[in-house]
Amino acid sequence: MAKAKFERTKPHVNVGTIGHVDHGKTTLTAAITKVLAFKNMASFVSYDNIDKAPEERERG
Repeated sequence: MAKAKFERTKPHVNVGTIGHVDHGKTTLTAAITKVLAFKNMASFVSYDNIDKAPEERERG
């Protein structure tokens, strides 16, 4: 059975962050989601929930 075609209903942008350890990548990502959430353009993702990889959570 064929899948239904996905229809995007809002603008979409992929953003990647590259940087050294403890230079604010997660903080920047949390800030971006907070600003977008304030403008009703995205859901806020807290700092604690951004790093999903176990090795990232271990580092803090």
